[in-house]
Amino acid sequence: LETRVTVLENGLRVASQNKFGQFCTVGLLINSGSRHEAKYLSGISHFLEKLAFSSTAQFGSKDEILLTLEKHGGICDCQASRDTIMYAVSADAKGLDTVVNLLADVALQPRLSDEEIEMTRAAIRFELEDLNMRPDPEPLLTEMIHAAAYRDNTVGLNRFCPVENTDKIDREVLHSYLRNYYTPDRMVLAGVGIEHEQLVECAKKHLLGVEPVWGSGQTKDVDRSVAQYTGGIVKVEKDMSDVSLGPTPIPELTHIMIGLESCSFLEEDFIPFAVLNMMMGGGGSFSAGGPGKGMFTRLYLNVLNRHHWMYNATSYHHSYEDTGLLCIHASADPKQVREMVEIITREFILMAGAVGEVELERAKTQLKSMLMMNLESRPVIFEDVGRQVLATNTRKLPHELCALISQVKSTDIKRVVTKMLHKKPAVAALGDLTDLPTYEHIQAALSSKDGRLPRMYRLFR
Repeated sequence: LETRVTVLENGLRVASQNKFGQFCTVGLLINSGSRHEAKYLSGISHFLEKLAFSSTAQFGSKDEILLTLEKHGGICDCQASRDTIMYAVSADAKGLDTVVNLLADVALQPRLSDEEIEMTRAAIRFELEDLNMRPDPEPLLTEMIHAAAYRDNTVGLNRFCPVENTDKIDREVLHSYLRNYYTPDRMVLAGVGIEHEQLVECAKKHLLGVEPVWGSGQTKDVDRSVAQYTGGIVKVEKDMSDVSLGPTPIPELTHIMIGLESCSFLEEDFIPFAVLNMMMGGGGSFSAGGPGKGMFTRLYLNVLNRHHWMYNATSYHHSYEDTGLLCIHASADPKQVREMVEIITREFILMAGAVGEVELERAKTQLKSMLMMNLESRPVIFEDVGRQVLATNTRKLPHELCALISQVKSTDIKRVVTKMLHKKPAVAALGDLTDLPTYEHIQAALSSKDGRLPRMYRLFR
């Protein structure tokens, strides 16, 4: 089924894909996120995410919104990321008019009462506290690796609101930000499971000529800066010995993430990088699964199966419209940190070596199957439609992406890796860092032929 796109007079894009079934998923995606907060207090997007679906001009409270949705069997959600904020509703397709009216009201007419802002402050403080106590440090490490890779710019800015900013963000600050970023030309109304003409009619009715609660003044502080990859290291010394207590506590671990700049999702090299990420794969030592779960990926075969003391080795690929980051996260006992860093840097070096035909085909097949499996879900199709149209005004359909994946050759993998290895690394380290090699040594290891730490360093440790 094709994805249809219509641009309204005010610049708002309406994108839809029909899908059989009683329910639909509709939402507003806005080109606004933590990367746009350079001229503002960090944490505004985090506040907006928590304040979403609260009282508006038409709805007196969150309960009223939920009761309205309940009549159509609906649920709502808001998610803010580094570059997008997404308000979404899944409901019976017959309630489309109500849903679009609600979305318009939530995005453009929020009351942002003092009481709601105070409750949001409390929720954010609790979330930040919880974040630091979690046994799984994945969200923290992701923040740290971005901060190291793009120091003080764009996607390197903090996605979570810093504690010191929770009291500084008020209605005035939020309105100032919203005035610049919540404009129709930065929005996409996306829908899956509804007729395109019907969605366009609803958009014209509820989103054309609407005066936002903050007024329609001239936008003057829109941040259009392009991501500047810097590389670097962010370290947080932390006692992880009591992360989880109880009869079978999780052992004390030190977590390391090493990353290198890849490419944006708009570039042709994005597909080879996605295949490379799949080829590296990995996971936790104690995750159950078989070949379908990636047990034949490099990080399982070369790292987890050979070094019993490694608890985790996983590859991640973060991609944005102007940059990207390929990283490997590894966890081990603090005494093994030096050896763990050496093993991970060696894996980066080996990426530039020979790529087996069977290995490459397996990675391509796994990527295609994962893509198709994810797109079985209506909310995932909705997000895919919205994000692609927001970034490119069109959408590449699954069969087009599968064709591009099939075309990837081993020479493409080698080319993108060679380009990537010329960059400075980004390093994030969390836990007991007594034995952590210096940034200079990690950089030297990545530029050596075997990924080993310099010999003098190894002798004197």
